[in-house]
Amino acid sequence: MSDFLVAAYPWIKALHLVGVIAWMAGLLYLPRLFVYHADAQPGSDKAETFKIMERRLLRGIMNPALVAVVVLGALLAETPGVVDWRQGWIWAKLVLVGALLGFHFCLARWRKQFAADAMPHTARFYRAVNELPMLALIAIVILVVVKPF
Repeated sequence: MSDFLVAAYPWIKALHLVGVIAWMAGLLYLPRLFVYHADAQPGSDKAETFKIMERRLLRGIMNPALVAVVVLGALLAETPGVVDWRQGWIWAKLVLVGALLGFHFCLARWRKQFAADAMPHTARFYRAVNELPMLALIAIVILVVVKPF
């Protein structure tokens, strides 16, 4: 298996990055949809349109991208010579990825609440949380590229 992983490494890494980009796009866009949805009158055509957009984004893009990120990331981690588990950067990165996973599941829960015409939070709240995935992304990229510790 390790010979396969070494040979397939460039492909696994490329597909992992595609998954990360798609997942991050969703993590940044879904809270923005929630900002507008929170301001829409429940039951209105506008609110119903947001429900459709949110469901399709989560199920059609974000969930498959999340699976790709996790599976391909695990394969990268298993590839000999890619990760030195004695270094701290990989552990910090994994904590941040775990936080993004938690954020993803919070977004999924909020989407279900919107689908039931509940307004879990204000538009202002979603504007604020919309910044969190970007902060995590910046930190993750720095950790992976610079490997500061």
